[in-house]
Order: sequence, then C-alpha cells, then structure tokens
Amino acid sequence: MENESEKICNDTTFEKLYQTYAKDLRRFIFLKTYEIQAAEDILQDTFLKLWENCKNVNYFKVKSYLYTVATNIFINKQKKRKVFEKHQSRFKKNTTNESPEFIMIEKEFLVKIENAIAGLSEKQKEVFLLSRIEKKKYKEIAVILNISVKAVEKRIHLAMKSIRKEIGDIK
Repeated sequence: MENESEKICNDTTFEKLYQTYAKDLRRFIFLKTYEIQAAEDILQDTFLKLWENCKNVNYFKVKSYLYTVATNIFINKQKKRKVFEKHQSRFKKNTTNESPEFIMIEKEFLVKIENAIAGLSEKQKEVFLLSRIEKKKYKEIAVILNISVKAVEKRIHLAMKSIRKEIGDIK
C-alpha cells in the first residue's frame, strides 16, 4: 500500500484536495478578513504551504491542517498589519518639515504658555479658556458666567497682560 503522505504530493490528488476544500476554506477566511483579495491570498498561501509540506501531512488530516494553516497565516498577517500601523502612526505624528531646533523651541514655548495659563486666577483662566480655546464671543461668555461684557473684557485684558509678562517678548 502506498504511503498516504505520498498521495498528497501527487498532482492529481493535490488538485482534488483543492477542489474539495478551497471553496469552504475561502469562506472561512473571508469571515475573518472581510476582504475578498485577502481571503484569496491566504487561501493560495495555505495551499502553497500544503504543497511544500505534502510529505509531512497525513492525508486523513488534510482538512484540519488546511484550516490551522489558514488561521495561522491570518493571525500572522494581522500581527504584521498592527505593527505596520503602529509604526506608520508614529511616523506620521513625528513627520514635520521643521528643524529639530524649531520643534524644541516650540515645545518650550508651549510649556511656558501652559504655565502662564496655570498661573492665572480662576476667573481669568475661565474667561481666557472660553475665549481662546472654545472660541466664544465676549457676549456669550458674559451670558454663560452671568457677568457683564465689560467684566469679560477686563478679565481677558488682565489675563493677557499676565501671560505676556510670564512669557516675555515673542519674536
């Protein structure tokens, strides 16, 4: 009797295995990827792996082998994609046309601004943030805080004066 693993290495038997399992395996992979082309690629890689290892695979366990290999290929592709996306997002965040010196100065300036804002009184900080960060108009701020527009103007003026004093000359 011929060895079962030798049968898989036969072109006719391999073709028959492909015809028997490819359709269901493609559906199985598609349910994982939701991409037709990715499912096709994994299917081809799976049968390629079977052909490369045909002498080591038991003929009666081919179906299990195919599904296991397909799942492993899918998992490996997902891991590679996640690593790629992680590095791509980090690269995109750090991509700039500015010089390292400019970036360092910009970071230092942002720290100065944050410290200057933190040093404002609560009333000044509240009005300043509503005006500059939330882009509210003085009239809207007055309504929100239940104060007069003049009071808003005064707080903004004092906040700006304090921030300018803290930051120094901006050139």
